[in-house]
Parts: sequence; C-alpha cells; structure tokens
Amino acid sequence: MNKFFTSLALFFLISTASFAQKILSFRAMGHDDDAIIGMIGTSAYYLKIDPSIELNGSKLVLYVQPSQALIKNLSYVNVIINDRPAFSSRLTQDSIMQISLNLSRMDMSTDKFLKIQVKTLCTVTDEKCKDLDNPAMWMKVKSYSYLSLVKSTANFFNNVNIGNCFETMRAIVYPKNPTLHDLKAVAWAYSRLKKADVKNIMVYREGTLPDTVRNYIVCGNLSSLTSERRAMLKVTLQRGEGLFYLNKSVVRAVDTLTRLVNANGKLLTVRSLEETVAPSEILYVSGGDDAGYEKTITALGNMNILNSTFGDYLLINNAENKFFKTIDENRSKLSFRQIGGTTNFLSGIGNLKSTYNFKNSDFSFTPKEVEIRVIANYSSLAANDRGYVNIYLNGMLISSEKLDASGKLNTSVTINRYQHHKYNTLEIEFRFYTSGGNCNASFNGFFAEVDVDKSYLESKNPFITSDLSFYQYPEAFNSGTTRIVATKKYAPYAAAAMGEIIYELNNNINANNFPEFEYSDGIDKNDLKKNNIIALLSHDDPLMDDFPDAPIKFNRRFRLYNNENNKVVYELSDSVSSGLAQIFYGRSNNAVLVITGTGKHIADAFTAASRSITEQLSTLSSNVAISDVNNNKYLFNISKSSENLEYVDTKSVLTRFWENYNLYILLGMLVLILLSFLYIRAKVQKSTDIFSE
Repeated sequence: MNKFFTSLALFFLISTASFAQKILSFRAMGHDDDAIIGMIGTSAYYLKIDPSIELNGSKLVLYVQPSQALIKNLSYVNVIINDRPAFSSRLTQDSIMQISLNLSRMDMSTDKFLKIQVKTLCTVTDEKCKDLDNPAMWMKVKSYSYLSLVKSTANFFNNVNIGNCFETMRAIVYPKNPTLHDLKAVAWAYSRLKKADVKNIMVYREGTLPDTVRNYIVCGNLSSLTSERRAMLKVTLQRGEGLFYLNKSVVRAVDTLTRLVNANGKLLTVRSLEETVAPSEILYVSGGDDAGYEKTITALGNMNILNSTFGDYLLINNAENKFFKTIDENRSKLSFRQIGGTTNFLSGIGNLKSTYNFKNSDFSFTPKEVEIRVIANYSSLAANDRGYVNIYLNGMLISSEKLDASGKLNTSVTINRYQHHKYNTLEIEFRFYTSGGNCNASFNGFFAEVDVDKSYLESKNPFITSDLSFYQYPEAFNSGTTRIVATKKYAPYAAAAMGEIIYELNNNINANNFPEFEYSDGIDKNDLKKNNIIALLSHDDPLMDDFPDAPIKFNRRFRLYNNENNKVVYELSDSVSSGLAQIFYGRSNNAVLVITGTGKHIADAFTAASRSITEQLSTLSSNVAISDVNNNKYLFNISKSSENLEYVDTKSVLTRFWENYNLYILLGMLVLILLSFLYIRAKVQKSTDIFSE
C-alpha cells in the first residue's frame, strides 16, 4: 500500500506541474472503473490525442485492481497499444498494481487515436473448468489511471488546423449586442464542440472572457469584431464571403504548481506559481457581411467541410447543407454499423460480448416496437459442447437461444416501448463451454463474429400519443421545418441553451435539422401552425398567449400540488433561478417546445432547462420539467384537466391573503379567546372575593 500512495503522490505532483505536461485521467476521458470479468477478458480504450501533444516522452500509467480471490502468480495482465504488445506480467502482491509505460510516436494510430487494450488471464483454483463461472474472476482498470502527455510547441504551427482544432476549444465568445446571426453561429459552434466531446463548454459575451481561457471560438461578422480582433485576421474579406480563420500563437502564462509532500506519513499540499509558455488557438467564425456570415454558419453544420479543412483559413463563397437520404428515407431500419458498431472478432471460452448503443432519435420517429435482428457466424459446436447466445437490452436479458453445429446465427427479438429508453445499450453475448470438462484441449477453440452490416434494428410502429412528452424529444422535431424563436431582450442569455438544442436535434445518425432563427415579436402567427416551434421566452412574453394548448401558462404565477396529499410541491418564485420547459402539440399537430427562465441568473436557468430535457427520463409521460441552477429537477405530467395545477393570480386579494396567513389568523384568534377567558375568570374571581367579604 505504501507503494500505491507513493504513486498517487507522484500523480498529483505531475497533474498540475505546468503547461508542458498535460495529465488526463481515464475518468476525465469518460471511462469509469472498468471491471474485466471472466477467465479471459479484454477492455479497450480509444483516446483522442490533440495535435499539440508529443508522444515521445509521454507516459501511460495504469492502476489495475485484481479480485482478492485470484492466485496472483498464476494470473496475468497484458497491455497492447496500437495493436502491438507493450507489457505482460504476472500480478504483483499489491492490492492495486501500477503499470507505467513510456509512449512513442509509433503508438499513435493514423486517425490520431491512442488505442489501448488491457487483456487478462485470471486463475482462482488452477483448474480451468472450475474457474469458468466463478464470479470472483475479475480485474478493474481504475478510473484514476492516466496519461502524462508532453505538450510541445515545436510542431504546433504545422500540426494544428481548422479540421482538428475543435477538440482543444473550451469556450465561445460572441458580441455584446448579438444579432440572430450571432446566436445562430454560437448554437452551431456549441453543437460542433459537443460532437467533438468537449466537456463544460462556456459561452461568454465579448469583454467577459477570463484570461485563463486560451483556446476558444469567436463568432461575429467583420463589422461586429473589435479592432484588436480584426487585426488578427490576415486575409481580406469581400462582401458575401464567409470565413473560418484560425489564429495560432504562443503566449506566456502563469500556472499554479501543486505538489504533495510526505511529512511524517501525512500528505501535505504545497502550491507555488510558475511562468510557462502555452499555445493559444482562436478560431474565428465570421463573414464580410451577414450574407457571408450565414454561409460560414451553414458550413459549421457540414462535418465534411470542417473535417477536410487542413489549413489555417477557409474562404466560403457557396455553402449548403443538403444531405442525401438513404434508400430507407424514413430511417425505420438501421444496421448495427450505422449505429456505430464495428467488426468484433470474439474468441475464447465463457462469456464473450459485443456492445452497441442506439438512441430513439436515430429513427425518424419515436418507435413503439423495435425488432432486433442479429446475424452472426461462429465456430460449429461439437456433439457435447454447450453454446448459447444471449441478448441484453439496458442490462436486462430479453432473449436466449442455444447454438448448434451449423455455425450460423439468424435470430430476432421484438421489444416494446416499456423496454427501450431514450438511450439504449444492446449487448450480444456468446457463452461457450467445452464437452466433458476438457478445457485444456480446446481452450481457445470457440470464436464468433456479429455481422454488423446484416444485423439491424427496425422500428415497427411509431409511438403516437394524444399529448407529447419529453420521451419523444427530439425526434418529434425530425420531420418538417423547425423554427427557434427567442424573446429579443432574453436572446443574449439563451445562446448556450440554443447550442444544447441544436446539438440534440442533430445528435443522430442522419443529422440534417437546420432550424430557422427568429425573434418572438417578429414571427408570423401562421408560422406557429405551419412549423415545429422551439421557443426560448421571457416570463412575460406575449407570445405565450398564442399557445393555448400549453400545459402551463408560464406568464402567470402558478403552483403545483401532489395529488396524493394535496401538498404544494412547486411554486413559481424569483428567489431561485429556474428553467421551465414544456412540450406539447400545437394547433396543427406540430411539435412545440417552450423554455423560459426566472430569477437573476437567466442564462444558467435557460441552460439548465435545455439540458434536463435531454437526459434519460424514467417516465414516458412527463411534459413539464422545472430545473434550477443547483441541478435540482422536477418532472410533471400536466393536462388541461389536471387537479394538481393552480393559478394563484386568478384568486382575489382576500382569498390569497387568507391562504397565506390563515394559520396565523387562527392562532391569533385562539390567543384572543384564551386571553378573554382569563380576563373574565379574573373578574369573576374578584367579584366573588368582594361578595365573600
């Protein structure tokens, strides 16, 4: 254990050392503790490496926690990097084993990913046949395993370009007084950063960007940029031209150096300041005028343009986003490859799994039933061999079938709307056991492979209800034209929320939803019926009156009750900034989503609401969501006939006064009665005393 704590101290010492050293833990890259279960197990990590990293001199540090039941000197761990063996060893006697490996440029794949595989061989009893189903056979790759990466400015100016810079961006800056074009640009830039898996994207108005942020996107046409920013653009823009421009520089920065010092067996934190040099990347999304600016915004939504731009600037004369649809225009049938599945050759004994992920929004509509068709090849079984294929959806076994000697699998199972969620995990598991318990003779004799091109998911029926719910978001907006409408005075605070919405509308395998942006005071009332509407409104926007089918009138004060005990569970208040969202059908059966915010922190309220409705919801019928800036969220199912909704402003002043203070009034009356009783009793006692005398 002393060795383990020493390693942790070294980790923290390096983790904040300087800009020349970049520490990325597996947790920060989206990987929690990964349990590798079974006699032979594999866990794979595909880690994106940004172009400023120099792998020569970088390190991979793994912390592997084995089951306490394993026989350490008969159990092994192997590390394979970029499909080449890098490390093999028996388990040590430490409770957590540290593996430190030096990296080189040869470890980088051609697509700039670091592919790491951890393969294990576990032994519990030294008899393989008895070990097959022993649940004690596992190892974990801990989430605080990390990459210690060297950041180099040597090749910074040559390696970084428009196509690969999005992974390193951290924020978006837009003008102080943004136009609809600026908000649209921010929304698409935000969506592009989320697709690049950037975490905690920040949005700032010009002049509020912290000095600590050095990699960011600037949105604004040429006339709205400050003179300092215009000076960074080294190209001449004409009217009608759009522009992507990447400004690269090396700046001096002050960083906090943190060390953990062992003092008499206790780890103490010691901090100091250090001046270093750091690369800075600023991507400009601009145009010579609004027409050119709009072309750049259009190009932001076209991944083909962005991914193939290897220079520092791109002038855009024409831009369009017309994606060719597949033969199945309704997207009701999706192959495993379309949902991200890759060919995975499985071999070994025990349980062998392939995992696939899909979303309801991958289909053109919310599916009521989904057929899962699995087509695979596997090694034929001998007479007494036992083999099974199991299908799991979101951790639940939904199908099990025995394998035979044919070596061909063609099976299907249909799931209903209660079994699949907004986001789903599908697992195909092969289980194989050799005949007669003779594991040694044919230990690796079984293999299987799912055909990701022929296997598919097919939506059988659309999920249609009389009322929309968040379960059907965003696919309810997949067909037809969508308009994003914003209150003019609140629009500058809704930029991040618009980004969340644009991302979600296009977070599927056929991203082609390009909404139109408008202010609420300028929209044609007929457009509210012809199009799908996503409205980000102030609390008092008159447009709310044009949605008579909204579950709640957000422009009126209301309170919500618990139907079971009639207690107030939510009451609209400005003391806490809250985001309120509701989804419903409009007058022409068009999808409508309305989001508004209350309190002082309007931007955070909008963002909280837009994020809460994209999460995995446990109910199929919630159509109202209320979330505050403290990450508290409340879900409701409200209809016109709901008895748990009450508008406070429909009551008289006297009624509201009685409801708010009735307990105090009753208590005061009780005190007055008691005092009157005591007063009368005292008078009676006094009269009695006088009579007695």
